[in-house]
Amino acid sequence: MTDSIRIVIADDHPLFREGVCHSLAAEPDLAVVGQADNGEEALRLAIELVPDVVLLDIGMPGWGGLATVAKLSQACPVTKVVMLTVYDEEDQWLAAFKAGARGYVLKGVPPRDLADIVRLVAGGDVYVSPALAADMLRELTGERSQDPLGELSEREREVLKLVAQGLTNREIAERVHLAEKTVKNHMTNILGKLHVRSRVEAALLASKQNPRK
Repeated sequence: MTDSIRIVIADDHPLFREGVCHSLAAEPDLAVVGQADNGEEALRLAIELVPDVVLLDIGMPGWGGLATVAKLSQACPVTKVVMLTVYDEEDQWLAAFKAGARGYVLKGVPPRDLADIVRLVAGGDVYVSPALAADMLRELTGERSQDPLGELSEREREVLKLVAQGLTNREIAERVHLAEKTVKNHMTNILGKLHVRSRVEAALLASKQNPRK
């Protein structure tokens, strides 16, 4: 008789976490052995329980998912980490895989598909959501845009446009209906992708690339 694949789920949204737990537990070869709502607890459970797979959200309080996957990869190399998240930005999935993740799955995946992904990763394979696969291939083969603004996501371009208009993070958050912290995170991503040090430099670069805007 084959042993069950042992899973820890880490997500700070209890309803979502319980839903994932319930759907996976319904599979005869999968067993959810622990749940966490932050990165610190996820690491503690991984060290204590040594699960086969940890399903890890990115946007958690405390360390956050990206810092946690790096710590998990060091402390529990036998455990495979799958990011289960709403974030589809290139810098997020790149950072996750560089930190040691073995899978990157967008929330909204059907329960049966998620179970298959867990089995796949537990067996030693790597998985990325099909919606991100083309972008990942371009990144890995060096097919990158020569236009620095072309590296930005649609949301990041929207935020940069409002920055160029002189809006603060709080004003941008109100305008686009996002949390101020989310706007701040977008701004950090923008600065990194454009290789500039300040929002002023980013706005100037945007003006040069789009002089009519």
